[in-house]
Amino acid sequence: MGFLIDNFGLFVDAMGQTLLISLFAGLLALVLGTILAAMRVSPVPPLRGLATFYVEVFRNTPLTVVFFFIIFGLPQIDTVISPLPGAMLAVGLYTAAFVCEAIRSGINSISAGQAEAARAIGLTFSQSLREVVLPQAFRTVVPPLGNVWIAMVKNTSIAAGFFIPELSALLPRLANAAADELIATLIGVVIAYLLITLPSAYGVSRLEKRAAILR
Repeated sequence: MGFLIDNFGLFVDAMGQTLLISLFAGLLALVLGTILAAMRVSPVPPLRGLATFYVEVFRNTPLTVVFFFIIFGLPQIDTVISPLPGAMLAVGLYTAAFVCEAIRSGINSISAGQAEAARAIGLTFSQSLREVVLPQAFRTVVPPLGNVWIAMVKNTSIAAGFFIPELSALLPRLANAAADELIATLIGVVIAYLLITLPSAYGVSRLEKRAAILR
């Protein structure tokens, strides 16, 4: 316990980095994933094809490869991104594919009569999607989006291999500094992750209950 107390500041800083990456990547994934989901159900074939291509590429590519491309590949074409923004971008672009599929499943769960009624009163496709379909779809996909968020938080651990001092990077650092405190270090890192994921799971549960009432 004394070892964890002595290194409390390091754990707080690393946890802050993990949260920072998660929040910005999560925002990017939510916005981009929603746009991609709208494209996936669009009546315009090129838009559907482009969104499907994006989802299939990122969903079937390891996140580590996405990191390598952004951190080391983009500089080859004179586009340099520092490690922290690069990590946010990599995790966000990767997670957007999963957000898209979660939201698309919610859109598909909405009765076709809803969209038909919207068109009957003169709304365009984009208007009916924005005003009628998406608000209902989001209420049905709270649990899967919550699962995507928690998985994304854990996926940020890959940033440790790209010079970013987040929680997973703290593990080898402290283990090398004090090999006899490996168990304490492991416990500290696990607790730090739980301090992020458990409140997230509780928040998702609360949102799910509220969404159920609204439905």
